[in-house]
Amino acid sequence: MPIMQIFLMEGRSQEQKEKLIEALTLAAMTSIDAPQETVRVLLTEVPKAHFGIGGKSAEALGR
Repeated sequence: MPIMQIFLMEGRSQEQKEKLIEALTLAAMTSIDAPQETVRVLLTEVPKAHFGIGGKSAEALGR
């Protein structure tokens, strides 16, 4: 059973997250022949203030 854990900055729509889950599931199915019902995708949204890029928070960078 493949399990994928993805960390994202907050701010994406529910539709975007659903599309990502679908695409990652398809990738596991086609690349490692995983049955669809065994694929797990965990999305963790991180506040921009807690996401660092080059020594600064994404919030401070206006991301």
